[in-house]
This record gives sequence, C-alpha cells and structure tokens, in this order.
Amino acid sequence: MRKDVYVEGGIRLQKALSQAGVASRRAAETLIAEGRVQVDGQVVRSQGIRIDPHKQSVHVDGERVFFDEAKHVVIAVNKPVGVVSTMSDPEGRPTLADLVVDYPERLYNVGRLDINTSGLLLLTNDGELANRLAHPSYEVPKTYVARVHGEVKPYVKRKLMEGIELEDGPIKADAFRVIDTYGDITSVEIVVHEGRNRLVRRMMDQVGYPVRELVRTAFGPIHLDRLQPGNSRRVKGNALKALYSCVGL
Repeated sequence: MRKDVYVEGGIRLQKALSQAGVASRRAAETLIAEGRVQVDGQVVRSQGIRIDPHKQSVHVDGERVFFDEAKHVVIAVNKPVGVVSTMSDPEGRPTLADLVVDYPERLYNVGRLDINTSGLLLLTNDGELANRLAHPSYEVPKTYVARVHGEVKPYVKRKLMEGIELEDGPIKADAFRVIDTYGDITSVEIVVHEGRNRLVRRMMDQVGYPVRELVRTAFGPIHLDRLQPGNSRRVKGNALKALYSCVGL
C-alpha cells in the first residue's frame, strides 16, 4: 500500500465508517479485515489506518461513502423551454441560476440543453464529477423523449442503432423505441451518451423525422420523475451514490 493513503492526525478508518452510519465500529473492523474497504482506490486491511474523510474517497463493497453529504451538492432541475443552459446571460434571458436561487453553493451545470429543449439538467459544486459526467469516454446515458410527425417506420430504429453520419462525425443511438402514436404525432424514446450540440434533433432530422418537442427524462441513474418544469430537487442518498459510481468516483 502506498504511504500517501495514511493521513497523520486523521481519524481512524473504522471510526469514520461508524460515524457515517455504514456499520458499527466492530463491524467496520470486519469489513476492513475482509478487504472490502478501499481508500483512494486502494484496498486497505490495516485497522490502524487514519484518513481525512473530507479529502479522501472511501468505498465499501464498491459503493462510495459520503461522510459529509452537504459538501457534495448535486441539484436536479427541470429546465423549461425558453431557459438558457447557463448561469448568466448577457441578453437578459431566463437562466439556470433562476431555478436554483435556494442553493448558496457555486454550482456548475453538467452539459446543456438547447433553449427549445426541456427536461433534466444536473448542477453540482463538484468540478471533477461535472467533468466526468460530461465526458463521452464515461458513456453516461442520457434519455430523451421526442415528439415527431407521423408514424415512425421500423427502419428508423435500425438506422439509428447501426449509426448515421452527421456533419461533425458518426453517431449511433444506445437505445431507441416507439412509445406511442396519437393521431399524427408519435412519441419516441432515444438514449445517447454523447453531448454534442442539438444531437438528438439532428439525428432525428437525418432519418426524416424532425422533432416537434424534446424532453430529457434521465441523466445516468437520475430520472426526472415527477419534478415539474421550473422546479429543482437535491440529489442525495442512494441516488447520489449511484451518480458518483457511474463515473468511477
């Protein structure tokens, strides 16, 4: 084990786990002895290790332990159409900052939705989390529901799943399905893991079905659920752990 895992003057690992509610101190000692605890990505078995829970990452059975959840702020917002995906706008248009006025932390938005697209956006005070969630190499799925004109033919799914060529390079959907058709309007669900500008709209244009309305319904393990347009909620508990886990943090 590298020496830099140990923190002089820190708190004993089993005590930190106990205070975080993971297990009693005795049970935490068993977890450590069984090699089920990692500190900064390294398995630890020493009962004498001391850590700084505010600066080091600790996982038990592969799941991130949050010792102070208040320091890891992630906000889910339902961005309405007409709101720009920035924290300020020189043109005076409504921004994401207007949706998170109740949160004093300095927040960064994870990617963007174009002004005519509504739905789930995440904001966080954790720059590393924001970078990983936005980077295509981590392949975090983003789920959208689009409404288009007409009946969507079977070839559309095949083309999108096999891949199409856009002006900025090839792209393929991770998943695609028709939800329903009502009159001459069809709702489809499409999943992608890239975040290129207006990507879903351009993909649907390419297969002959321009998007009338577009909503992002999920970002990785976080779902819009019943969050209403213009509202926000704090991501916490198991949902927060799942979000960090999906990008290896």
